[in-house]
Amino acid sequence: MNSSERNKYRIVFMGTPDFAVTSLASLHEAGYHIAGVLTTPPKKAGRGLKEHKCAVHIKAEALNIPVCAPEKTNDPEAIKTIQSWNADLGVVVAFKKLPEQIFNAPRLGTFNLHASYLPDYRGAAPINRAIMNGERTTGVSTFLLNDHIDEGHIFYQETLDIDINETAGELHDRMMNIGADLVVKTADDYLSEKIKPKPQSNASDKKAPKIFREDTIIDWSKSVLDIHNHIRGLSPYPGAYTILTSPKNMEVKVFRSKFLANEVIEEVNDVQHIREKDRWLVKNTTGTLEILEVQPKGKRKMMVKEWLNGLSEGDIDTFQHH
Repeated sequence: MNSSERNKYRIVFMGTPDFAVTSLASLHEAGYHIAGVLTTPPKKAGRGLKEHKCAVHIKAEALNIPVCAPEKTNDPEAIKTIQSWNADLGVVVAFKKLPEQIFNAPRLGTFNLHASYLPDYRGAAPINRAIMNGERTTGVSTFLLNDHIDEGHIFYQETLDIDINETAGELHDRMMNIGADLVVKTADDYLSEKIKPKPQSNASDKKAPKIFREDTIIDWSKSVLDIHNHIRGLSPYPGAYTILTSPKNMEVKVFRSKFLANEVIEEVNDVQHIREKDRWLVKNTTGTLEILEVQPKGKRKMMVKEWLNGLSEGDIDTFQHH
């Protein structure tokens, strides 16, 4: 489908974060008529509680696209606005659950881009959970929305390999670009009747629930590979953390680690945290992990070498975890 053909179709776009911005921009650059954008309202934050618009809101205004940003998606005025845009198709990327009056407002319904190979990792945190669980492959999927979360009929899917040291942030950025291309492809082929959505396969036991603080604490009793996956699956946000009894009983977030598969493994019964000159090593019977990047509470991110060099001489060499 060329640009002039695409311009005949009206699309309503729904999304909030940076992940969605690339898809919105790609649809616009491809020539689609974006009739309007549904997003979240500005949040007050910082000094003076200034209002901060989300990434999609900012991009939509830059592209001179009408924006609807209600407190609640089931607000009658918001529903009326979406319906007034007379869209042919709705596109959702990284947004909250929608009422039926909104996702069925466009003539042909609404499809969603999800950051997993469905039915695996349905839910709010598919990128984080896939890495935290040690997956070596994942994917992106487009599917037709219905009133069940991430269970609609599938349009397209693409698989992606996950590197052993890749963080959630790095995978997020790759998925963001691959997903944006898939969004345009799905819109093209659905609107030109080249594809029909097909039912998803059987339900999966791999879930992607929202991340809470209790999910982010590091369990040092696990295998070092599990610890490594936990760290990179929460990096850069919200970040895995630990509380050290020495030095200074401090809370430290850990953003990057390295699994040392070929390191000589000592037969020990418990986890050992070792300060070795300018390195922080974690050893147990399953292997050795090197902690590379940290953020002590109240300070900036830094490499472990810089952090260790800043500790006083009286601090002991072995870190202990509460």
